[in-house]
Amino acid sequence: MNQKKPLITVLGPTASGKTALAVQLAYHLDGEVLSADSRQVYRRMDIGTGKDLSEYVVKGRPIPYHLIDIREPGDKYTLFDYQHDFHQAYEEILTREKQPILCGGTGLYIESVLKGYNLPDVPPNPKLRASLEERSLDELSELLSSYRPLHNTTDTKNKRRVIRAIEIEVYKSQQRDVDTSFPAIENVIVGLTIDREVRRANITARLKTRLQEGMVEEVEQLLESGVTPKELIYYGLEYKFVTQHVIGELSREEMSQKLEIAIHQFAKRQMTWFRGMERRGFTIHWIDASLPMEQKVEQALSLV
Repeated sequence: MNQKKPLITVLGPTASGKTALAVQLAYHLDGEVLSADSRQVYRRMDIGTGKDLSEYVVKGRPIPYHLIDIREPGDKYTLFDYQHDFHQAYEEILTREKQPILCGGTGLYIESVLKGYNLPDVPPNPKLRASLEERSLDELSELLSSYRPLHNTTDTKNKRRVIRAIEIEVYKSQQRDVDTSFPAIENVIVGLTIDREVRRANITARLKTRLQEGMVEEVEQLLESGVTPKELIYYGLEYKFVTQHVIGELSREEMSQKLEIAIHQFAKRQMTWFRGMERRGFTIHWIDASLPMEQKVEQALSLV
């Protein structure tokens, strides 16, 4: 295989225009786009996840995309699954000597593949869980610290998380010959920054458009196909509130109001994650999302 091209990553909060920029870069660099979106992996969940597949065409030329429409609704798709699927698609793109471009707003997915998180695919261990349930949070935290340093204090904030962390460590200690790590990837990160009020206006307008395009009908069809309300609500945001409306728990007005607030909060959490990535050593080259596309492309290309 030829020398690997640095991975270009385009990230930003929801409604900042990530996909459009990533697709333009793919057009200019003879590239292919890898999605980093935890819900776009699901088939038939199109409007609510904002797949906007029509955007993957520039001047009549289709831009190849990956990690979209690869699972059935109702499946539980894990970070471990994503890492495996990403690396398979990434290596295939490199084999074709194309430029890989990662695009999305799921910060955990992005960080996991750029840093090469070691995430074993650990099956539940009911016997171990049962034996740990009786212990206090302090006792569980002490047990976990006997396996590894507790750098990540979020693991020790509730019993369920600590028990899961111990479960992973016990599994890893019994599987020493299994390599579950991935290499860190050379990368250039382009971030789209957008004025808060502009972002709010974009989110409001986009939600209105998606409802007009049939987001409620999409959820109705998913439910009719056998996906349960609980499974859809698990996916959060659009699927949570629209499902609650369809099954009669929320009026259309309540659904719209609650969903809009939730999306604004989600966008804020995304930016918090990206700022955290910078503190954790990532260099993000921020570009103003309100610039004309030509200028955004020019600035991004100057980085690579």
